[in-house]
Amino acid sequence: MTDYPDSLYMVIDGERVTGGGRDTFDVVNPATGEKIGDLPLATESDLDRALDTAQKGFKIWRDTPAAERARVLQGAARLMTERADDIARVATMEEGKPFAEARIEVMMNVGLFNFYAGECQRIYGRTLVRPTGMRSTVVKEPVGPVAAFSPWNFPIGNPGRKLGAPIAAGCSVIMKSAEETPASALMVIQSLYDAGLPKEVAQAVFGVPDMVSRHLLGSPIIRKLSFTGSTVVGKHLMQLAAEDMKRTTMELGGHGPVLVFDDVDVDRVLDTMVPHKYRNCGQVCVSPTRFIVQENIYEKFRTGFAERAETIQVGDGMADGTQMGPMANPRRPDAMDRMIGDAKDKGATLHTGGERIGNKGYFYAPTVLSDIPLEAEIMNEEPFGPVALINPFKGEEDMIAEANRLPYGLAAYAWTADSARQKRIAREIESGMVGINSTMIGGADSPFGGVKWSGHGAEDGPEGLEACLVTKAVHEA
Repeated sequence: MTDYPDSLYMVIDGERVTGGGRDTFDVVNPATGEKIGDLPLATESDLDRALDTAQKGFKIWRDTPAAERARVLQGAARLMTERADDIARVATMEEGKPFAEARIEVMMNVGLFNFYAGECQRIYGRTLVRPTGMRSTVVKEPVGPVAAFSPWNFPIGNPGRKLGAPIAAGCSVIMKSAEETPASALMVIQSLYDAGLPKEVAQAVFGVPDMVSRHLLGSPIIRKLSFTGSTVVGKHLMQLAAEDMKRTTMELGGHGPVLVFDDVDVDRVLDTMVPHKYRNCGQVCVSPTRFIVQENIYEKFRTGFAERAETIQVGDGMADGTQMGPMANPRRPDAMDRMIGDAKDKGATLHTGGERIGNKGYFYAPTVLSDIPLEAEIMNEEPFGPVALINPFKGEEDMIAEANRLPYGLAAYAWTADSARQKRIAREIESGMVGINSTMIGGADSPFGGVKWSGHGAEDGPEGLEACLVTKAVHEA
């Protein structure tokens, strides 16, 4: 079994940067609450060096043939497949999710790298019709060095998204992954190095988020920002990026509505949605959160949801049989206590959960609330935890209105057997991704992104690659 790395580091110009008097961050195993590593944090001079290296790396990589870029991505995918168990174990130690979930995350990253290996060889321009003796062409070129910031909830997949598309497009990348989960990100980037990626093309830094973001985004070297995280932070980073007109891809928060109509098999919906709700302890931006249930199946749905939630086995992600691990850091149980307490104070009914588990680590019981007033904080702010919110509604119009009530629009779900209603739902729901009778809302070949306060642009699919390209028109006489 792979143990946690003996030392943590940043990677700048191919060098593993450690201590040297730098401030450090305590990396903690959320299943125990115990420190497992010391992570060095970047100084301003570290970031300046990373910027200079990214500029050099862009000059190298933009002129590298697409077939070579594809070879590196395919090689990294192959290496990650071989190292899948090791990477997954490290991710579980850092983030807490069950080992099986972490391993699935590795393989999703493998699929994404392989997809972009093919897609980068399909960056096409076009020739415009002009009189004889003239020529006009439209070409796609890499945008330039990318600053990529990713959160802790998918410590393998988020770095993969931040690296895959820019590298496919011919960009260089400075990646700042979450300080809570550094080793997972480093194992992803190491797979790229081992597959032949030039050391100047991708770098990994960690640090005080505000200092790092201001320093990188304040440099004219960076030409694009890719950020996954909260809406509040996303708005702040967009303001910083606007100072230099940097392009942005923003994958921000959500508050996933789930419309459940009375023509469905309730048990089938519950058997699908309950595990999906508590996946990664609910710490998923596309997690189903507000269950908007037609009133004549409401009681059966609510009762069945709570019964299934109570059977979920919570424990260390490395233990056999664990279905839900701990929350990722001590801030999350505190947030659950606050938001659930507020909902109860305002009249919501607690059916199960609503409390911490054990006396070590950050475990929280799968929670079900019902009849939650709309003014409760948890009905308006993303809980990002293992809590399901279930309310009754009379008909389709009211259900759609509730789904669209909030300024978020990342992922939404609907369950109905009525084919005409399925089409109406697909048209009327304000969301970047909609799953109808399914939890499958993404894939390597499908755009992942939101609307309204959930961001703009997309990762994954051809759209993710397009976001790392600029368009140039060339006219010749």
